[in-house]
Amino acid sequence: MNQLLHVSASPHIKDRVTTSSIMLDVIIALIPATLFGIIQFKINALLIIVTTITTCVLAEYLYERFMKKTITIKDLSAVVTGLILALNLPATVPLWIPIIGGVFAIIVVKQLYGGLGQNFMNPALAARCFLLISFDGMTSSTPLAILKNGESFDLIRMFIGNTAGTIGETSTVALLIGVVYLLIKGVIKLTIPMTYIITFSIFTLLFSPCSFDFYYLACELCGGGLILGAFFMATDYVTSPMDQKGQIIYGVLLGVLTGLFRFFGTSTEGVSYAIIISNLLVPLIDK
Repeated sequence: MNQLLHVSASPHIKDRVTTSSIMLDVIIALIPATLFGIIQFKINALLIIVTTITTCVLAEYLYERFMKKTITIKDLSAVVTGLILALNLPATVPLWIPIIGGVFAIIVVKQLYGGLGQNFMNPALAARCFLLISFDGMTSSTPLAILKNGESFDLIRMFIGNTAGTIGETSTVALLIGVVYLLIKGVIKLTIPMTYIITFSIFTLLFSPCSFDFYYLACELCGGGLILGAFFMATDYVTSPMDQKGQIIYGVLLGVLTGLFRFFGTSTEGVSYAIIISNLLVPLIDK
């Protein structure tokens, strides 16, 4: 009887959704934040975005060509990696920094571990953390840094995006427009981002320097790339848990780690480190 059966690896159900269509939807969803970043930070932002995307696509093409592997740049995953990395960089960095970051993301984090679907953490965020650790010039006086020093900041400015920060993280409203698009298209679900945000909110109200200050909480939610990280990076299919229970555990872990880094660490950066550390724990969570 067994000889009559053809056994193959999953997935077994065909779907019209493809990797390239999902990546295209992510690119479209990031357009509002990208355009706002270019308007806010002018030509420097545009150059960094173009440089980072070009570097990621070329790095993937040349590596696969050299290693005699199937060329996969048409699936748009390298474009998404480049765009997300660019949006996580300040517009003041010299162009050689996004080039290094793009090569690190594609070659070291993605391709050396087998390519798309095999990477153990989000390539763009891994590259950002690598750059943060390596180059001090990537930091700037952001709203969260001002809040950490005990000063107040205009919440409306943070929500609209008229503040300092990385290219794609400043405008909460632009990011939320993209979030609505992803939800309508069914690309992401709310389990991970909402668990993340709720957990971080509870942590902030209990342990931040301004306990039970909801204005302070709103500023924390609008700053530091939390919305960008929660909806566009923590939801990455490859590096997040598969079932709902695991996703809830993952979201709680993200919220707690982000709070620990922000309120008990030496800097205001918490989202990127929280996500890549949680990425490493996803196999254990799934198990």
